[in-house]
Amino acid sequence: MVLLATNADDISKAVRFAQDSNIDLAIRGGGHSVAGTSSSDGGLVIDLSRMRKVTVDPVGKTITAQGGALWADVDLTAAAHGLATVGGTVNHTGIGGLTLGGGYGWLSAKYGLVIDNLISAKMVLADGRIVNTSATEEPDLFWAIRGAGHNFGVAVEFVYQGYEQVNQVYAGPLVFSMDKLESVIEVLNATLQTPDENSAAICALSKRPGAPDISLIVIVFYNGNEEDAKRRFEGLFALKPEVADAKMIPYSEVNTLMNAAAVHGGRRSFKGLFFSPPLRLDFARSIASIMAQKLNNEPDMAGSVLVLEFFDMRKTLEVKLTDTAFANRGTTLNGILSLRYEDPANDAKYRQWARDLQMLFKQELDEARKGLESCGEGVPQYINYAERKSIIPLFPLPNTSQLHNKEKRQGGIELTLL
Repeated sequence: MVLLATNADDISKAVRFAQDSNIDLAIRGGGHSVAGTSSSDGGLVIDLSRMRKVTVDPVGKTITAQGGALWADVDLTAAAHGLATVGGTVNHTGIGGLTLGGGYGWLSAKYGLVIDNLISAKMVLADGRIVNTSATEEPDLFWAIRGAGHNFGVAVEFVYQGYEQVNQVYAGPLVFSMDKLESVIEVLNATLQTPDENSAAICALSKRPGAPDISLIVIVFYNGNEEDAKRRFEGLFALKPEVADAKMIPYSEVNTLMNAAAVHGGRRSFKGLFFSPPLRLDFARSIASIMAQKLNNEPDMAGSVLVLEFFDMRKTLEVKLTDTAFANRGTTLNGILSLRYEDPANDAKYRQWARDLQMLFKQELDEARKGLESCGEGVPQYINYAERKSIIPLFPLPNTSQLHNKEKRQGGIELTLL
């Protein structure tokens, strides 16, 4: 069953029906969950795609969006008022899942996570109640939904802090041959040693259509003019990329740059990857070799991509680990292995290969983090990249106990990915 909801009352009735009927309930926002959390086999799906309205208060610089909105809706509406907020790097992602899980974006170095810019939300709880939550209204619930919000109800509206963004930004892809891998990683490592709140980069290993080998693609971002941007990334330009398509564009277009890595269709699987900078060059080469061998020899996997984010985390660390439910505040950086293929006969083989590669990242991270257990680091896991299993291991111990207490108090659902 699918309910195409148009308002909070619809959703409240559907939630109560699912509870009374003891059936599975799933919420679909942008439909980006490859773990199946936005669908249900035999249960009820509440589809929010008809709830995409976005409004802006230009005086208060706030952005209000219904729970079914996509980041493209937010970016374009905010841009019409000279504003922007931290949002997903793929603009056809739904705002709900990304926000409730924390949310990283191109503006995170300057403004923090998406949840750090969340002013309030309207939620339908498991008992059907419709509540507003913020730092002053239902504050316990507000704490919980910022990082573990998938488990406390249906988010039907978000209010974000916006920021003036009238200027264009410098952004786009630089494509390098694989013989320059170590040099590129050295430059990206160096950028993190001299952090700049206006810059960020994403490094991807993928196979371009018709190419004999995989390529190294770096998406650069600079919230400023072209001259300063080229100075910031001069080390990359000095390596003479095969393709240099970075240029001045409106900020509202930036979150389209990664869309090709997340096209709809096919069979998909995500594996979260995490690394502690600086990324070791020998490790980077070994991972690239594994990717090249697999993608070059398995045509069905040619649309897969490995992505590593080189984001400055200083701003996210200004918020204490215990101030929100979000577990991943720390110096660890994020990545994702996105499998895309067509033949269901390859499910087990490809997913096991992905788990093996993910384990290599875990072993590398464990080695890099030796002796850091008592340094206040968060859990090196991003809930939005988690698989369909218990999420308790994704939270540090102090946050886990608080989540249990708030789950019971707020009438949330069991702490598993539904």
